Amino acid sequence: MSVLLQREIGKLKTAVSSLGALVEENVEKAVRAVHERDEALATSVIESDPLVDAREVALEEECLKVLALHQPVAHDLRFIVAVLKVNNDLERIGDLAANIAEQARYVSRCGSIDIPYDLIGMATKVRRMLRESLDALMGRDAAIAQRVREADDEVDAMDRLMYPEVRAAIREAPDRMEELIRLLRVSQNLERIADHATNIAEDVIYLASGEIIRHTRPEGENE
Repeated sequence: MSVLLQREIGKLKTAVSSLGALVEENVEKAVRAVHERDEALATSVIESDPLVDAREVALEEECLKVLALHQPVAHDLRFIVAVLKVNNDLERIGDLAANIAEQARYVSRCGSIDIPYDLIGMATKVRRMLRESLDALMGRDAAIAQRVREADDEVDAMDRLMYPEVRAAIREAPDRMEELIRLLRVSQNLERIADHATNIAEDVIYLASGEIIRHTRPEGENE
């Protein structure tokens, strides 16, 4: 790798790490806004989403510039391709955090209501998946990435359990149906964030091994 290409790769690592930190912070704030009924915090997440979009565009342009000017090969090419894909997933996670914040703004204006099931526990798992997927990317660590893939099933199961919990809560308090449905949407958005974290993990495995595994199941998962 030339010194100049090495420098450009370093810049891409810094940029994707910075975007990941911003997105991770927005997810944390959005979930906290739901839990604490904090409308101002939710609004701050929504207002920062254009910054996520702008950074996503800038990072894509940098990746394309490096590809055009340096024509990297082998593991350097895989890294840039992985960053392009991760960049897109991070932008989508930013959108989903803003969606959660929108639900938080609504419920913050309502009276106190119990959150069905363990929504906070689910959010904790999702945030851990996102953090570990980004750590795996920076360290090109396929083992951590595989752990993220396996955790996705747990989040899917938690999301499915939200439906009967919300139905039961609506039967007990039909006048709170809109708020409860909003909380269900939070769960759905968290499940989608977990899917994007899994996508990042799969890109890390591609980066480390050159193997495309997105259409295969984690080891030990039943057909």
